[in-house]
Amino acid sequence: MIDDGLPLLTIGRLARRTGLTVRTIRYWSDEGLLNPVARSDGGYRLYDAESVARLELIRTLRDLGLGLDDVRTVLSGERDVAAVAAAHVAALDAQIRVLRLNRAVLSTVAKRNSTAEEMTLMNKLARQSAAERKRIMDEFAEEMLHGLDTVDPAIQERMRTLSDGLPDDPTPEQVDAWVELAELLQDPEFKARMRRATEYNAADRAPGAPAGASMTFLRQLVALAGDAERRGIDPAAPEADAVIAELIGDTDPATVLDRLLATTDDKVARYRELLGVLKATSVQPAHRGAFAWAVAALRARAAG
Repeated sequence: MIDDGLPLLTIGRLARRTGLTVRTIRYWSDEGLLNPVARSDGGYRLYDAESVARLELIRTLRDLGLGLDDVRTVLSGERDVAAVAAAHVAALDAQIRVLRLNRAVLSTVAKRNSTAEEMTLMNKLARQSAAERKRIMDEFAEEMLHGLDTVDPAIQERMRTLSDGLPDDPTPEQVDAWVELAELLQDPEFKARMRRATEYNAADRAPGAPAGASMTFLRQLVALAGDAERRGIDPAAPEADAVIAELIGDTDPATVLDRLLATTDDKVARYRELLGVLKATSVQPAHRGAFAWAVAALRARAAG
């Protein structure tokens, strides 16, 4: 008998008491994790109450994913549970990041019905290092701004500070966004449109204009055109004249239309949405309806 009155247990009774299989207990015992306290006359292993507690600890550590070597160091006292747990958390974090990348790539492949070649490219983009992702964003910003010193400083700052790319611990949505964005930044048509929009900004900016003036115009466009759209005003109707006059003043509608068409492309709108996802900010609406209304109204007046 032992101190708490519990008789020594055979491996079979220990299995019934803990809910583990005999095979598992024998394996852990053979690995040196659980030594019997005695042997029966027939040579069978016998265990006591401390063996039950030790077995529960082993099971807990194994359920949490620790390998046998880590379990052994905890049981031997070489490392405490907290230290092993901290190391295991770091390992799990790395595994989770890999699983998120795998999930995002496979999810995107499934949604797009991608080919094997497209899947390979997406996988490569998703697994780029932070330095590689930053290089892609920096090169894009430099290409858009090169030689255009008069671009609105607020726009320059926004473009140059969007170089973080994919976060170190991304969500599946952010991995999806990075894969799509990285592909978009290599699209010649998109880059040409963005460069043209940047050139227009540099050419139109009045000397001494305050930073952010061009963004003020866009905010005013969204407010005025969005309100007109919600009120159901026909862009070609005379009722729209006052809205356009408030928006552009005496400027030639054809000139504004030309500039606006450079920034209302669906790909440009998607670019802004993807950046919002990557920066974990609230994704700003693309205001496509407001821009479409303004384009239609300007087009009607430019034609007239």
